[in-house]
Amino acid sequence: MKNLVNQLSFFKKSILCFGLVVMASLSFSACTDLSEEVFSEVTESNFVASESDIIAIMASAYTPLRYVMAWQGLFDLQEEPADALVTPTRPNGWDDAGTYKRMHFHEWTKTEWQPRNTWVTCFNGINAANRVMLQMESGKFPITEEQKTAILAEMRAVRALYYSILVDTHGNVPIIPNYSDQLPVQNTRTEVYNFIISELNEVIPNLASKVDKSTYGRMTQWAAYHVLARVYLNAEVYSGTPQWQKCIEACNKIIESGLFKKSDSYKAIFNATNETNPEMVFAIPYDQLYAPGFSAHMKMLLPGHRRVFGMEAQPWGGSSCNPQFIDTYNPKDNRLEDTWLMGNQYSADDGSIVFALTKAMPSITFCEETEGFRCGKYQIQRGARTDLNNDFPFLRYTDVLMMKAECLLRTGQSSEAATIVTEVRTRSFDNAADALVTGTELQANSVFKYGTLAKNGTIDQLGDQTAVPYGRFLDELGWEFAAEGRRRTDLIRFGVYQKKNWYNHVPKGDYTTLFPIGLEEMNTNKNLKQNPGY
Repeated sequence: MKNLVNQLSFFKKSILCFGLVVMASLSFSACTDLSEEVFSEVTESNFVASESDIIAIMASAYTPLRYVMAWQGLFDLQEEPADALVTPTRPNGWDDAGTYKRMHFHEWTKTEWQPRNTWVTCFNGINAANRVMLQMESGKFPITEEQKTAILAEMRAVRALYYSILVDTHGNVPIIPNYSDQLPVQNTRTEVYNFIISELNEVIPNLASKVDKSTYGRMTQWAAYHVLARVYLNAEVYSGTPQWQKCIEACNKIIESGLFKKSDSYKAIFNATNETNPEMVFAIPYDQLYAPGFSAHMKMLLPGHRRVFGMEAQPWGGSSCNPQFIDTYNPKDNRLEDTWLMGNQYSADDGSIVFALTKAMPSITFCEETEGFRCGKYQIQRGARTDLNNDFPFLRYTDVLMMKAECLLRTGQSSEAATIVTEVRTRSFDNAADALVTGTELQANSVFKYGTLAKNGTIDQLGDQTAVPYGRFLDELGWEFAAEGRRRTDLIRFGVYQKKNWYNHVPKGDYTTLFPIGLEEMNTNKNLKQNPGY
């Protein structure tokens, strides 16, 4: 995709230069013979689409995905209502009309930006995919039948990817099978779930199976199997019927391909040149100049981190980590330091202490600038701007391993699950013995001390203290995938999101597992019915 953007930029510059040449030629028309001899011409009948032409057309269906890591995008929607990241009011602002408090308290409104941005982003992508399919099926674009089959399969797969987000966030959304100007009719969450499953199973045989630069950032067979596995993993939430074995089968397809492997380095998965990382099943490519959008670091880092990392941009310092989540880590787990910026922060230039971060966060209503550990998972290069170069690992191989492990655990195969989890943990512990975990441990309660916090950090209101089934496995997901825009989904699947107290949050009920459909969408489409509870 980065190469594609560069190609398109070059193309536009070429068109501009060509135009200037034409204008210059016309200015001398009075003394110039304009008769010309045509040696060749490209017409609709003889034009043959190249691979780059096809990619350029399909790119419009992928572009909306860049809003995942953008301001109040899917990343925020998945993290702000969950139990790890919090955005308190700070001395430099961050009240933002109460939006982050409402997200934390699960008191969002029908005009809240985060849910609506995700709705709009996904349907922009769905409409773009449908538009490309209409172009291909019209017969006006010169492609072979083989090319047409591959393009239609890929567009249906990326459309299913968008629906896999919507079935999780809004549930009851319209299924739009083709490009149309008609008001879409709303479907039930179960119907959307079935549509995703059907689409992916149908198109997988016609998707690319190779993994190289030409398929990077695109829906391949393996990316489709990964989406399929994720949807099956949450099938009980989406449809009422668990599908653990089908999730295992989809995961096995990816594992048995031998095309991916667990990265030797945890930090390397998230660095600024991670496009060659072996974990990337499906990445969202970013480039600070040509494919901007990765701005989550601006929200999480302090203004003073400009000196710490030698940044060109100055971050805004909003989000930090709930101390309760930090306390769940084993101190020997290197993912603690690989994920969170803690304690003294040193100047990139002279090594002096710029400031110190503290774990304590007294209240979402007000925290000092340096209160709360910050996310340092995504590499910040010297000279970093408002947009990063890091590609986002939307679907990575360790997730495949952990999905299989969870399904094994839930189907009574705890020893096999523990073997996989131990394999994942080994990367982040210096001593292999410390990485070892048993099936019995994975079935135990979560180590997270749930309950709302008083300003001094003690638990003020316990709330529901019943054991979380397989809660220790949920902890493993938290440590491995912290700040990767998925915590809300995991909490819902384990029954924590709708029942437990954390930080300043008190649960509001099952209805909050879906977001409301935006007021503007409701007003412009009479076919939509609001989700229950709103």
